[in-house]
Amino acid sequence: MAHILTLNLGSTSSKIALFDDHTCVITETLRHTVEEVSGTVEEQTAFRLQVVNNFLQNHHIETFDAIAARGGLLKPISGGTYLINEAMTKDLLASKYGSHASNISTLLGGQLSKAYNKPAYIVDPVVVDEMSPMAKMTGLKFMERRSIFHALNQKAVARNYAERINRSYEELNLIVAHLGGGITVGTHAGGRVVDVNDGLSGEGPFSPERAGSLPANQLARHVIESQLTIDDVAKLLSKRGGFVSHFGTTDAIAVEQRALQGDAAAVLAYEAMAYQISKSIAAASVYFNGSADQIIMTGGLAYSNRLVNMITERVQFIAGVTVMPGEKEMEALTAGVLRVLNKEEQPKVYA
Repeated sequence: MAHILTLNLGSTSSKIALFDDHTCVITETLRHTVEEVSGTVEEQTAFRLQVVNNFLQNHHIETFDAIAARGGLLKPISGGTYLINEAMTKDLLASKYGSHASNISTLLGGQLSKAYNKPAYIVDPVVVDEMSPMAKMTGLKFMERRSIFHALNQKAVARNYAERINRSYEELNLIVAHLGGGITVGTHAGGRVVDVNDGLSGEGPFSPERAGSLPANQLARHVIESQLTIDDVAKLLSKRGGFVSHFGTTDAIAVEQRALQGDAAAVLAYEAMAYQISKSIAAASVYFNGSADQIIMTGGLAYSNRLVNMITERVQFIAGVTVMPGEKEMEALTAGVLRVLNKEEQPKVYA
C-alpha cells in the first residue's frame, strides 16, 4: 500500500490530504486571509510550507511514499504525470508562464520532496496541450488557438469511464464537457485531447463567470471605446462574463431558481448556456466522423438535472451520455501518482 501526500492549493485555501492508495484517510481544507497569501512567490511558499508542516504534525504523519501536487502554469506539455524537477521549479519561481496559486503547489511539492527524500509529481496540469495543428490554426497567421482547460478533471473522468466499461482510455473516442465556473469541452482521441476550447480567455460557451466566444469586432470596439487595459480585458472575459454580466452573480443555482420561478431573462440565459454547451459538444464530435463512443458531463454544474437534461436532449443523437458530477481533483492527483508507483505508466520529464 502506498501512502500519498496530496496538495491542492487555491488562491485563499489549502487542500491537503493523505491517501492510502486510492482511499483518502485524512483531509483538511484550510482557509486563508488575503494578507496571509499576499507577498512574493517565496513568501507565499514559505507560508504554505508551514501550513503543510502543521497538518503533518497535527496528524502525526512522519513519512509517506510520494507527493502529488497540483500543477502550475508551465510551458505547454502533453498529459501525464511529471516528476517535479529543477527546470520546473525555475520556471515557476520566475512566473515565466504566468502567476497562479497552483504554482505554489508545485514549488511546495518540490521542497517537501527534498525535505523528506520522497518523489514529488504533478498530474495533468491546466497547460496540457495535445491539440492537433489543424485545431490550433486560425484565420490570422500570427495567432493560434490555445489549450487551456480542466485537464486534470477531464482526463480523470475519461479514465474512470474507461475503467467502468473495461476498456482503456487510449482506445476510446470521448467528448468530455467540464461544466463549472468555466466550461471546457474536450475531444479525447487515443488518450489525447486533440481539440478543446480555451476555457479561460474567451472561447466556447459562456458560463457563470466566463464571457465565452464573442463577436470579435464588437469586442474590439468596446475595448477601444472604454480604453480598457490588457488586465481589464482579461477580467472581463474570465471573471465578469456570463451570469456575472447578466445577473451580477456566479451562483448558477440562484439563476436556475429564478428560471424555475418564471424570470424570463433567467430562462433565456440558462437555455442559451445549455444550447452553447450542446453546440460545442456537437462541434467536438466532428473529429470522430460519427464514431464518438460516449459523451461525459462533469464539473459542479453537472449536479443540475435541469441543465444536464437540456444538454442531453440536444446531443444524445451523437453518442450515449454519462454524467459524473463534481470535481475530484485530490483523487485524480493521487491516481496519477499511483499509476507511476505501480509502474502502469512512466513518469515524464519537464525540460
